[in-house]
Amino acid sequence: MADDGRAKRLKPSEDGGAVIFERERRIAELESEIAQLRIRTLAANQEVTQLRGRNAELKSENDRLRRRGQAEGNHDVLPVVMTATVDLSCIDSGVIAQISSFLGTARELLNLALTCKSFGWRRTMSTLNWSLIEEVARQAVCSRATDDEMGCLPQYFRGTATWLSILHRHEHLLMFDVLLGICIEHRNGDKTAVCATGDLMCSTAISSSYVMKSGAHFAEFLITGRPCIGIVRPMPGLEAGAYQKDFSFYYSSLYPDFLAQRSDDWGNSDVHACDFCCYDGTMSFTNWDDYEIDNEWEGKESCQSGDTVGLLLNLDEGTLTVYRNNRRLGVMMDGLSGPYCWFVSLVKHQTSTDAVSIKRGILRD
Repeated sequence: MADDGRAKRLKPSEDGGAVIFERERRIAELESEIAQLRIRTLAANQEVTQLRGRNAELKSENDRLRRRGQAEGNHDVLPVVMTATVDLSCIDSGVIAQISSFLGTARELLNLALTCKSFGWRRTMSTLNWSLIEEVARQAVCSRATDDEMGCLPQYFRGTATWLSILHRHEHLLMFDVLLGICIEHRNGDKTAVCATGDLMCSTAISSSYVMKSGAHFAEFLITGRPCIGIVRPMPGLEAGAYQKDFSFYYSSLYPDFLAQRSDDWGNSDVHACDFCCYDGTMSFTNWDDYEIDNEWEGKESCQSGDTVGLLLNLDEGTLTVYRNNRRLGVMMDGLSGPYCWFVSLVKHQTSTDAVSIKRGILRD
């Protein structure tokens, strides 16, 4: 057949109609998807416009609040607005008590009690006779204090002693609350630490509010210089202001003052004061008629600045044991009975100044 120069017309295949149909269907789907995307884009543009408007409103409010702060003389602090409250009555008190117990200290619990009445006021709908904070404080005292320490703490009595005050007392169980003699002071206002202030004049500090009557008690003394550390009878009638010179429990001129403080609970022991000398490790004791120095007791050992001297008073066994840097030196005195308090005697020497800090010890034997 001759080529007449015209384009030949191809014969469509048998499935050509199906291909065309599928193509048109796909085109329709794409056009629908494009339409949906256009709708979404329009909605997104509207949302962006709204957010921009809200952002402009917030900026305007922020500027207004800053101008108010500047007018009031405060350029940094913006007012705080409470937008929601929590009804604590809907929460189990045991859960709140458990959470509150992690605060730890009496001061933190007091601050919590002052935040709202749900914490600090007496819970009238509860079987407890005290506030939620009082219950947390009671649990803290009972879980932390040993039986022997409980005997040295104030007893709870409504109107006289609160559990919060008892917890605070337990946190400050050991402190030098009585200073006797003119040449001694608390170090930097800390009642757990004292230092000598006068040359070659002896003064004494007593932890008089911690009276040990039974059981075992362990205290640690971080020393500077060469102080003497020991136990003495509680004598609440001694007036610190009456001793404005040097002072020692071994001054014979003061024995009548000490014996005038005697009470029936002192018991049969004639050891009224007993101490360990950090300078040479000797032990001294007195019945306030005479005194003795033991240079040969089993644990005699000198100490130096920076050492920690531990004293373990076991009134069940009637013994006083000495430790140096957690190492047991030995039993310094036995036959003890009746109440005692911790005390330290300090002197300012020509080459050093005595200083001591006290804390509750943890026996590691």
